[in-house]
Amino acid sequence: MRRLLLAATATAAALALSACGTTEPAADDAAAPKGAEPLVLTDATGTKVELDGPAEKVVGTEWNVVESLVSLGVDPVGVADVKGYKTWDTAVPLTNDPEDIGTRGEPSMDAIAGLAPDLVIATSDLPAAAVQQLRKIAPVLEVRAADASDPIGRMTQNLDLIAQATGTTDRAEELKEEFAAKTEAGRKALADAGLADARLAFADGYVVSNQVSIRPYTGGSLIGGVNEELGLKNAWTVEGDENYGLGTTDVEGLTSLGEDVHFAYIGSAGDANSTPFTGVLKDDPVWTSLPFVKDGNVHRLPDGIWMFGGPGSMGAYVDALVAALTK
Repeated sequence: MRRLLLAATATAAALALSACGTTEPAADDAAAPKGAEPLVLTDATGTKVELDGPAEKVVGTEWNVVESLVSLGVDPVGVADVKGYKTWDTAVPLTNDPEDIGTRGEPSMDAIAGLAPDLVIATSDLPAAAVQQLRKIAPVLEVRAADASDPIGRMTQNLDLIAQATGTTDRAEELKEEFAAKTEAGRKALADAGLADARLAFADGYVVSNQVSIRPYTGGSLIGGVNEELGLKNAWTVEGDENYGLGTTDVEGLTSLGEDVHFAYIGSAGDANSTPFTGVLKDDPVWTSLPFVKDGNVHRLPDGIWMFGGPGSMGAYVDALVAALTK
């Protein structure tokens, strides 16, 4: 499914890699920044990652780690699917013009090798075979893409690890403090508007072969975790996966949400298949009969807020959601 690939869900099948560039840059201690202390980090797989000092030339194979780098003030030299990032994550825009290293599921080893990076940051969504190839090019720091048991904790742990690798831990602390303050303010604003404990169903949708699929963001999703911090109740009763906390349903499945529910979603103006709620479902009798549709409680949030991002995207989400619910 198109949007399923965009979200890089952990349920996606491992992608075969056809790229074969495995050039290993020669180690050069003299190239390390003067005065830099060597770093030894342990990534999400338990692998020890050794660096001559804070990494400066960094490649990101997934959008959430790219967002973390940009938020920390580190311009990545290589990014997977640059066009896609610019479409789906305008909340934390790129501030440079990085090399496009291919797709998120199948990055080009030759392109990455040509950049001679200090560090490649990958996630657990990337097939193990690809990570093995990357380790022949440069040190690889692998982070767990998501964790439905503690979605916000995983987001901040990943941010902290990337900050350690790039010497930006002070900025990471600022980002976490800013996010905490934003959620606290959002929670108060919703409570003041009489929306404490309001039931919210967040989803995205997509059209494949004229069939509409809807993806619920359960309490284990990052969005679900943020909603809980805002004092909202997750209206979904479907099960989510163990990593992203995402479920599956269709328009008939929305009837189980019942009364007194707010429904929110994010799409992309550049992809008509990502906005079925204002597209093919607009005149659908099941959709139009739903209580939240009849009550005008359907909220399309601004494009460009990456639902699997970091504190930047989640802060933008808080602002957008609070504005939509309290208008």
